[in-house]
Amino acid sequence: MKNKKAAAKKSTFPAAQRFISVSEIKQDTLIMKDGTLRSILMVSSINFALKNEDEQNATISAYVSFLNSIDHPLQVVIQSRELYIQPYLLDLVKREREQTNELLRTQIADYRSFVSELVEMGEIMSKNFYVVVPYDPLSNKQKSFWSRFSEVFNPIATVKLKAERFAKRKYDLDQRVRQVESGLRSIGLEVVRLDTQSLVEVLYSTYNPDIALTERLAPLNEMKLE
Repeated sequence: MKNKKAAAKKSTFPAAQRFISVSEIKQDTLIMKDGTLRSILMVSSINFALKNEDEQNATISAYVSFLNSIDHPLQVVIQSRELYIQPYLLDLVKREREQTNELLRTQIADYRSFVSELVEMGEIMSKNFYVVVPYDPLSNKQKSFWSRFSEVFNPIATVKLKAERFAKRKYDLDQRVRQVESGLRSIGLEVVRLDTQSLVEVLYSTYNPDIALTERLAPLNEMKLE
């Protein structure tokens, strides 16, 4: 009887999704619980210190021009994660077994041993750079206090009401994304817009940093969503 009561009590706890601001991911876009949209760009880095003075000045000038060209907020996110090296090591093992040249097989084995020892000596971190492009329609800012208050307690219903306007808002967001992509490329950066699968993986690794290294996500078409 006690176990049943405990189970019933546990089932009343709010789901983790209630504390996450993302309501839905579709068409390479994040739909937030307040109905606003986000697009995430993965951006490369440049070694500014290795550039000569003229190149540095050109980079700064291009960056200033980029900032002056946008009239909406941007968010820059830098993620540091422990490098997941295990698939690479397994690939080396496979190559070692398939290698017919004895000398090359020995070199692959030595290299694999070196990488393994290097990883054991200390955590190797990888850095990913993202630029988040938001879209918040002006109509969102004109809502009354009670309208905003009701959205806090019933955010999913609010998003459903806005679903018919998703296509229009996404069109406006896509225009912003193209502008940001062009500006970042003018600085000499490589830019890739994250698709739906990549967005799911980024959120998964962000909210589950401990298990993301060992439990990899399946392709989107193989996931079972409830």
